Amino acid sequence: MSEHIQETCDVAVFNEDKVYRVKEMVESENILAVSEMFKALCDETRLKIAYALTQEDKLCVCDVAHIIGASTATASHHLRHLKKLGLAKSYKEGKQVYYQLDDDHVKTLITIGLVHQKEVKQRGIN
Repeated sequence: MSEHIQETCDVAVFNEDKVYRVKEMVESENILAVSEMFKALCDETRLKIAYALTQEDKLCVCDVAHIIGASTATASHHLRHLKKLGLAKSYKEGKQVYYQLDDDHVKTLITIGLVHQKEVKQRGIN
């Protein structure tokens, strides 16, 4: 028999000190910017690009286009979006434009997300 756990409180009492302290911390962080970053990664194509950039230090726009099965214009659009949000950076070498992840934090974020999803799947949740 499966156990049903109620996910709401039955009482209106709360830890006032904790609530105010944490609320102040939440309000002091730039949550909107982080939300925008995660929104960018919500797009499957952009997440594929970000993952591809975890596998290679740099990729040119045309290689990214082939990896995601899209035109160079589409790949370039997604790459610019990732760059705009600080997830990727670019540089030109001759006639080619190369992109790479902005830093190791982004690589870690993508890698941890994928590892977590595998663990969730193993637990039968998704």
